[in-house]
Formats: sequence, structure tokens, C-alpha cells
Amino acid sequence: MRAKLLLFFCLTMGYSISASIPETQKRALLDFHKSTNGEQWTEKWDLNKSVSSWYGVEIENNNVVSLNLIDNKLSGSLPKSIGQLKHLRVFDVAFNKISGTIPEEITGLKKLKELRLGKNDLTGGIPSKITNLHQLEVLDLFHNRLSGTLPPNMEKLEKLRIISISDNKFAGSLPKGLEKLVHLERLELGNNQIEGVIPESLGTLKNLKSVVFAENKFEGKFPSAILSLPNLKVVQIQRNNFDKFDLKNSIPKESNFALLDYDDDQFNKGDFKEMYLNNDIRTADTKFDDEN
Repeated sequence: MRAKLLLFFCLTMGYSISASIPETQKRALLDFHKSTNGEQWTEKWDLNKSVSSWYGVEIENNNVVSLNLIDNKLSGSLPKSIGQLKHLRVFDVAFNKISGTIPEEITGLKKLKELRLGKNDLTGGIPSKITNLHQLEVLDLFHNRLSGTLPPNMEKLEKLRIISISDNKFAGSLPKGLEKLVHLERLELGNNQIEGVIPESLGTLKNLKSVVFAENKFEGKFPSAILSLPNLKVVQIQRNNFDKFDLKNSIPKESNFALLDYDDDQFNKGDFKEMYLNNDIRTADTKFDDEN
């Protein structure tokens, strides 16, 4: 009996290991490989080998759940067929040279938790249906050439921890309801053309660690409640049109800031650059006044 059970176990494991992903997912990966010039990647795929051996592809239960090709010399554009990877939880192609627009089909990846497209050459806007990604925790679009306004109803992305969209060409005002993103740790919108007043309600986001509003067109009084948030370490709000007198009077005399950067002054302590550039998003590009 034990021998039969062992044989059954081995056969079952062998089937599990050799089982392939659905043909639709394999075609989507091949399309992605072609569209992003896979022959020029740093870490290349051997298309004659099993998909499970392809660099950056993670498979669980015969489905592709992660595609991680950060800093791998991808170019070209993202194909619409990326939407066929229905079980994808992580899509990370940051630090490449991908151009074109963000395919609307990405908004159909309902299991997606991390969307990391930072440091590419993407244009166009953020697909409005991105708010359908209710599992999304990381939205990283940092350092592209994206434009337009931020999607309304972003409060629907209630699991968001990171919004990193600095260094683009976004305009308009902040969408309403951001204060409902209670898990938000990083809100980084620097170097865009966003305008209007920062709502006082953002001062209720107790998990915020980083706030970057620098180099926009914000005006009025900067909410003092934000500066008093218990976990806040990084604040960059320079080069806006905030009320400077009110701002200076709002800064707590005692704080745990690693960086507080505002017009006419900068407070920096500790090895901030090392701490910031090695955190969990890995696509930060904070501007420092002492850098060229």
C-alpha cells in the first residue's frame, strides 16, 4: 500500500511540475516579449524552454501571478494582450524604456496588487477604469511623460499603500476622497502641474510616511495636521504657492522628520538618501537642492 501511495504521489507531483499554463497566457507572454523587444533584453527568455524557466515569470497553480522585469532593457510598448494574464498580482517593468500608452486592458487585471511602471517613457493618461483594481496596493507611475488629470473616485482603491506619480505632466486638482485611503503610506506627486488647495482631510491619514507635493501649483495654507502625523518622515512641499508665513508657524518644534523640505529652508538628518532609495518601491527619485 505504501509503495502504491508513493508512486501515486510521485506521479501527481510530476504532473504538477510539468503542467503548463493556459495557452492564452502563454500567447500573452509571447506577445509581450515581442512588443517589448525581448531579443534585446538583458535577461532573455529561451522560448524553446518551459515558461517556468523564463526570467521574471512566477507561476502558481498553473497561472502566471507575477511578471517582474525591472531594469531589464525593455523597450517598445505594452501590448493590449497583457489583459489576458487574469491571475497577475505583480506587474513590475520599472526602470526600462517602454513608450506608448498604458493599455486600458490592464484595468481588467482584478487580482493586481502592484503596478510598477515607473522610470519609463509612457505617454497619455491614467486609464479611468484603474479604480476597478480593488486589490491594488502600489501604483507606481513615477518619471514618465504621463499627462491629463488624476482619475476621480480614487477612494475606490481602498487598499492603496503607495501612490507614486512624481515627475510627469499631470494637471488639474487632487481628486476628492483621498482621505478615505486609510492604508496610504506614500503620497508622492512632485514635479507635475497639479493645482488647488491641499485638503485638510489628508491630515487624518495616520499611516502616511512620505508626502511629496514639491514643484506643482498648489496654493493656500498647507494643512498643519499633515505635519503632525505620527509616522511622517519625509515632507517635500517646496516650489509651490503655499502661504509661507503660515507654513513656518505650522511646523512642529519637535518632530521625527528625516527630511523636511520647503521654500527657503531644508531640514535633513540621518542618511536619508540610503533609507529612501532602498525602500520597498525602489523607484524613488527625490530631488535634493544640493544635487545638480
